[in-house]
Amino acid sequence: MFISQTVVHDYFRTAADMAADSARELAQLRDSRIAGLVAREGCTKPAEVPWSARSFPVLSALAPVMTSPEGEITYPGDPMCLYAALSVPVDSALRSARLGVGKDTPFSDLCPDWGKPPTKSRRLTAEHGLPSQRATGGTSDATVFDPRVWDEEARAELRAEVRRHRPKVFLVSTVSPGHRYALEMARIVKREMPDCLVVFGGRHMDETMTYSPAKRSVLLEYSSTLQAIDDRRAEAVVDFCVSGEGHFALDLLMKAIALAMDLDRTRAEVTEVVRVLKLLGAAGIRTPGNSLVCALDATTVHAFPIAGEKIDLGELPSPYQGFAIRSRFPVFPLPDGTPARTAHMTVSNACPYHCDFCSESALVVGRLKRFRGSAAETALERICEYVSYGAQAVFFDDSIFWTGSFPLMREFCELLRSARTVAGPEKLPERCRRWITEEGDWERLRNLQFGCQVTADLLTTLHKEQEVRDVLTALRDAGCTYLYMGIESMSTDVMQHVHKNIRRITEFPWKAKVRTALERIRDAGIPVGSSVLFGLEGETRETIEETVYEVGQLVDDGLIVLASPNILTYHPATKITRAHDMHDKLDYHSPDIDNRPPYIFFEEAFPGVVSRRLTEDDIWFIHEETAKRWGAIRNSAEPDVRRMEQAGTA
Repeated sequence: MFISQTVVHDYFRTAADMAADSARELAQLRDSRIAGLVAREGCTKPAEVPWSARSFPVLSALAPVMTSPEGEITYPGDPMCLYAALSVPVDSALRSARLGVGKDTPFSDLCPDWGKPPTKSRRLTAEHGLPSQRATGGTSDATVFDPRVWDEEARAELRAEVRRHRPKVFLVSTVSPGHRYALEMARIVKREMPDCLVVFGGRHMDETMTYSPAKRSVLLEYSSTLQAIDDRRAEAVVDFCVSGEGHFALDLLMKAIALAMDLDRTRAEVTEVVRVLKLLGAAGIRTPGNSLVCALDATTVHAFPIAGEKIDLGELPSPYQGFAIRSRFPVFPLPDGTPARTAHMTVSNACPYHCDFCSESALVVGRLKRFRGSAAETALERICEYVSYGAQAVFFDDSIFWTGSFPLMREFCELLRSARTVAGPEKLPERCRRWITEEGDWERLRNLQFGCQVTADLLTTLHKEQEVRDVLTALRDAGCTYLYMGIESMSTDVMQHVHKNIRRITEFPWKAKVRTALERIRDAGIPVGSSVLFGLEGETRETIEETVYEVGQLVDDGLIVLASPNILTYHPATKITRAHDMHDKLDYHSPDIDNRPPYIFFEEAFPGVVSRRLTEDDIWFIHEETAKRWGAIRNSAEPDVRRMEQAGTA
């Protein structure tokens, strides 16, 4: 064992009053550091300390899940999950940069440098690409490394970025299939900058690292970062892990790092960061949300569970405040045929359904969070903000739009429709007028396209037909030009195990639900994309053939414009992972995994972590048959003709 002990610090889980001695110690620490910074710079007062003397460089990254672009049409976009996690820390840092040194600023002395928010002209010309492939200057975009594919070019680019930035903190957001590449990123950074602190967050942390108040202990899944380090399956290249609702937890950690860093901005020791975190908690600092921060200090894990007030997603700072919108989705074409600049947006954090294969279920994510209060009005204002940043389209990444609430859908659609059709920008609600200030903004709002996700049950058995048709009409009239629906399987034998198929009415089986839902969407004039998932419980070669054929019929009938075949990949915290006895076998850490065809033709699919219901021959069959039957509607590669000829199926 590498990790000898785990120490739990409950400072942020109690409602105790501020400890006077600790509060004084924290105040003295801040005062002495401010005075030291002022003296070092030869200033007469804190306000005179220049930004260049107090800022320290940071670099963040989104770990990719692909090693090759072969076989996939990828949509260059924004690392939205990373932007969302950074929203509070970036907002705190930007405010501190404006306010200067002082006890009343989020970062009282030293402060992470996220660069300057992009200017409007830069936002309107932003394109996706590695940092060396786009002009970023000193903007926040330059602090984000988003390679999309992990290959030699990406490795070389990361080394170059580390040498350019010399970051003191490196933050990585990763899902489980990207975790092995996140670890490799950390190794590269540690080799280039041994004193750089590495922080891991993202969905993989959420699923594999939780806190049990009853047991007063940290629970680690086999595939978690800390467990892999403890078992020596991975190098100890990670200093901090953050899981749960990490917006404010990451902000707290960044503030502790800033207070622990020497004023020469050379380094911050993990031991000192832990001491400052303990001091902040003991002094009564409270942090919203439910989350967990773990620090790996030599052979000891220090755990800081956080249980604060409930978060309203609508009150969080905008994820795009510091970053340009760089996504362009072909499903939102402009009049000249080019894809529209597309912002990503969420008004909820989880799916209300309990599908056993899904890591977005509220059972996995935890408490369902959403925009509260005047939710639709807040969402409209956020839309207008994104339009002012250059968005020509918006895709709602919520698992189900407005968590399936028809009243909220109708209210939002009516507000957006009205905003798009008023006589002029001066007639917009006050909250929107502050963003729509130029003719270009107004033009983009009037022509805005948006898309969102729905389910077959939502549009069939959960509501009366006329209610469904009215909502679809409202969506279309508000500017919805694309819907995405998870078909999963067209086999009744498979779908009887899936919670998404809520009302299993004999006379209205899943296959009929899917077709009925798609016909109603078609009648409303909205194109539909779909995802199909192979390898669920009950899957056989016969059910695979049935699904391929039936989806092909939907294609032939013009009911879907895109079909995305996927292979069930085990996520650490899902029920199906445990049901298939895979929870302690998932290899999301080995750097030299043989990711080869046919796995590379499916996003997130790797040998050893895909459904036990599928053989490798099944996966080849799915790849080849969907390419043949679905044709250009399928969003991935042409079939392997050579292999098909050898098998006599071409």
